[in-house]
Amino acid sequence: MTLVRWKPFRDFGYLQNRFNQLLKDDMWKENDSSDFAATHWSPSTDIFETKDEFVFKLEVPGMNKDNIEIEFNKDILTIKGEKKQEQEIKDEDYHRIERCSGSFSRSFNLPKNVDEKKIDASMTDGVLELRIPKKEEAKPKAIPIKIK
Repeated sequence: MTLVRWKPFRDFGYLQNRFNQLLKDDMWKENDSSDFAATHWSPSTDIFETKDEFVFKLEVPGMNKDNIEIEFNKDILTIKGEKKQEQEIKDEDYHRIERCSGSFSRSFNLPKNVDEKKIDASMTDGVLELRIPKKEEAKPKAIPIKIK
């Protein structure tokens, strides 16, 4: 009798590869004219916080401010827009379409300590930057130590 070491997870790699192949073959057809990537997209977003504000940076290449709408309602920041596809070349002349186009909508829950009246939005080189200041009472305050 030969002893075989039991490896409970040995088939997971195979299953993952088969699942990925299934998705690639059936859902993401390369020659499909209604390519999901070309019609549905969401701008990549970086979000960080400083002691005074929250900063959002969204990649929106090829868009201008007229194609973007920013709303703040009940602690929810919503950014909507539409990136139009170039119409200079007929669809049948394309070999591949990889650049994204279409409409998008991103929503972010913000804490209650933001000053929505002072939100600043600017765009430089295809990057939309939102600066959302914190309310004065929400900013951290240094407490001095008294020596007795």
